[in-house]
Amino acid sequence: MNIVTMKILFLPAYFYPESEPGSHLADNRNEAFARAGFEMVVIAPDPVRGISEEQRKEYRKKRKERLHGGALLVYRFPMFSEGKNLLIRALRYTLCSTVQFFKGWNAKNIDALFISSTPPIQGAMAALLKIVKRVPLVYCLQDIFPDSMVSAGLTKNGSLIWKAGRTMERFTYRHANKIIVISQDFKQNIMAKGVPEDKIEVIYNWVDEQAVTPINRADNKLFDKYGLHPSHFYIAYCGNIGHTQNLEMLLEVAKDMTAFETIRFVLIGDGACKNKIQSLIAEQNIKNVTLLPFQPYKDISHVFSLGDAGLIISKPGVGMNSVPSKTWSIMSAQRAVIASFDENELKHIITGNRCGLFAKAGNKEALIGAVLTLFHNREECRCLGVNARNYILKNLNRDESTQRYVRIMQQITSSTKSTGITHHPID
Repeated sequence: MNIVTMKILFLPAYFYPESEPGSHLADNRNEAFARAGFEMVVIAPDPVRGISEEQRKEYRKKRKERLHGGALLVYRFPMFSEGKNLLIRALRYTLCSTVQFFKGWNAKNIDALFISSTPPIQGAMAALLKIVKRVPLVYCLQDIFPDSMVSAGLTKNGSLIWKAGRTMERFTYRHANKIIVISQDFKQNIMAKGVPEDKIEVIYNWVDEQAVTPINRADNKLFDKYGLHPSHFYIAYCGNIGHTQNLEMLLEVAKDMTAFETIRFVLIGDGACKNKIQSLIAEQNIKNVTLLPFQPYKDISHVFSLGDAGLIISKPGVGMNSVPSKTWSIMSAQRAVIASFDENELKHIITGNRCGLFAKAGNKEALIGAVLTLFHNREECRCLGVNARNYILKNLNRDESTQRYVRIMQQITSSTKSTGITHHPID
């Protein structure tokens, strides 16, 4: 009989083998949990994101799977694909959360719940499950809802959606034993909403500095694969191609810079607006922009080493409380960062540590100026990249960050059990 120190229940909206920005964070964290002797149970829907239809069909047959040396047990349940229609996606989220609630209710010998904030209803569902099962809840806040929807222009303060979101938000925060946030700005946001400071832990999203390493251009497989000229100066964007990224403005920037024949923009990713961006590129004959699909995680170093500089971009107001985790991958690949973003914590990290250049979100001229500054000063661009890699190694490496998660889980369970940690046999 195997003995474990803790049994954690996860109810994610997306899970391996799904590929999306930040999916490596869960994998790194779960590996650290396994090394710490935790058993993990995951109840997740059939995978849909970033996989082929053949993979999806294969995983429909896998209703039970063990990962991380057997420490993580995955139970999958059938669910239709989400598509890009917002109403269909919302329906899928609701159905998934409902199934997960009842399956989680029946899960045996659970010591703690670990829930992430995507989708927003997940936190409220977990808070309700915490009340039923009487186990501690750790809530990992990657996105603040409904604030993010207001910033994206999808709703307004005082709307019905906003009121429903605020109700779910308050309910989740009240019942979470510990809330992990990804920035100091997030911490200040929820403290202003009445969350006690001692309930909040700030852990920045990290990057696996051994998985994302600098690749010399001559060794980067993506140049030959996609016919990219190695002598050009590239600005690379990798991530979600959605409603909030302001990639329409980036296309305007690209059009305004066609006189600089060796400057190229590469967009790598997928999302709700990919078809729109693709159509704009074709219709407007924007020849200095290349749109590429998401690449497999094994090629992540090649992806983030592709550009001379990596781009972080969003519409004004969207990033007020956000620090995109792709920033750390750009920096780990030893590339300068160009951030067309709201003035928040990200600006202080990038400029204060000389890791890149900052342009105010929505300011097209400032973004053009940042690109030209690095284009005309290649040695400065290289030095900013070196500074960026060094910052990651000193501050945001994988082991130190994941160990903080381990300690939080150990503390939260031991503090809620008067007789110490219960030892459960693996089912």
